[in-house]
Amino acid sequence: MAPISKECDFLVIGGGSGGLACARRASGQWGAKTIAVESGRLGGTCVNVGCVPKKVTWNAAAIAETLHEAAAYGFNIKETAPFNFTTFKHKRDDYIRRLNGIYERNLEKDHVEYLPGRAHFLSKNEVEVDLHDGGKETIRAKNILVATGGHPNIPNVPGAEMGITSDGFFELETLPKRVALVGAGYIAVEMAGMFHHLGSETHLFIRHETFLRNFDPMIQETIVREYERQGIHIHRNSSQSKIEKKDDKWMTLHYKDQSSPNGNTLDLDCLLWGIGRSPEVEDLRLDKAGVKQTEKGHIIADDYQNTNVEHIYALGDVCGRIELTPTAIAAGRQLANRLFGGSQYKDAKLDYTNIPSVVFAHPEVGSIGLTEPEARSKYGDANIKIYKTDFTAMYYALMPPEDKPPTAYKVICQGKEEKVVGMHILGAGSAEMLQGFGVAVKMGARKRDLDGCVAIHPTSAEELVTMK
Repeated sequence: MAPISKECDFLVIGGGSGGLACARRASGQWGAKTIAVESGRLGGTCVNVGCVPKKVTWNAAAIAETLHEAAAYGFNIKETAPFNFTTFKHKRDDYIRRLNGIYERNLEKDHVEYLPGRAHFLSKNEVEVDLHDGGKETIRAKNILVATGGHPNIPNVPGAEMGITSDGFFELETLPKRVALVGAGYIAVEMAGMFHHLGSETHLFIRHETFLRNFDPMIQETIVREYERQGIHIHRNSSQSKIEKKDDKWMTLHYKDQSSPNGNTLDLDCLLWGIGRSPEVEDLRLDKAGVKQTEKGHIIADDYQNTNVEHIYALGDVCGRIELTPTAIAAGRQLANRLFGGSQYKDAKLDYTNIPSVVFAHPEVGSIGLTEPEARSKYGDANIKIYKTDFTAMYYALMPPEDKPPTAYKVICQGKEEKVVGMHILGAGSAEMLQGFGVAVKMGARKRDLDGCVAIHPTSAEELVTMK
């Protein structure tokens, strides 16, 4: 075994949002000697191939929508040149590189030692790091956090390697002419919307009748109808059998779907797999430390982020629980507080209930709490009351009926007190809107609390405080 080259109070494996938040809190606020190891670019999935570049791309697609909608307001906008995707992509890359630099400077500011390299366990308190410069470090740590995140899955289908994943989406230099996305989760749905509004012919292949199937049925049904209205091709009850290379730029997808049960083909210049993610644990050698995992490889951790091995912790996507960046950040900060913040934080942990989430589809989707089926299952039909509305937002009032996207809201209340146990919103501005209403739901808001707030008029959000 290699001699110990470094020792620390806290070793964080994974330089994504959760790991870095935990490392910085441990060192910068509580003074723990902390080392962070990251094998890729600092910031992890969110900053490099997730939330941040996704939102920038969503912004571009939203601008394209606005330019189209401007005619209804009397604007006559003539396009002198097509959207320059390549220029946009390079500017987006520059922005992400700036963020990488900011993350590294923040580690320096909080006195976290940063090691660029790939880590693996030697024992329950020793880790070896293969550094990017070819060297090695062997670290003994009093506490170790695994926050390595996850990576996209590729199916076992002949020719699947011709497709890309969400990671590859951000490497595209030009906009595809015809793209197929396979998947029904938020990644495939968001990217389908972006491709479509930026100008690609877009096909979305799903295994069932709807997508976003973990969301409330109102959300599922409304967003599927809206995507079809916009012109996105939805292939229901689909499966893919193989992909064949056609020429240097094009491939042929062989598939079955509801309309073609005997099989069909589609020529594409881009295929994106959005079929889920797996934990980034393959070469961590968790067995050397005795850390238990689920059948899918996720590290098993309790509400306090403890694994089954004392002084080894895990959080974020590697645990497979509420895979959202802000959740990992919040859990990381609470863990650092508990480990190093003294007796006042001895019970610190993240409350995983009522965490709001948003899908940057077109239009946006927001959700917090229980879906209607979940609420009825948990509390019984007699103890649930549903308030819902759908309408056309005023922004679209001047547009032809066939061009007006939907807005739909649902508030799920429980018991005589009508405590709000679920809120589901779809429409323009839903992401910003839900952050505020999420605070109310987290505080235990009742329907009468919503009713007691004077509406802001004219807004879409006022519908949430005027429902009957």
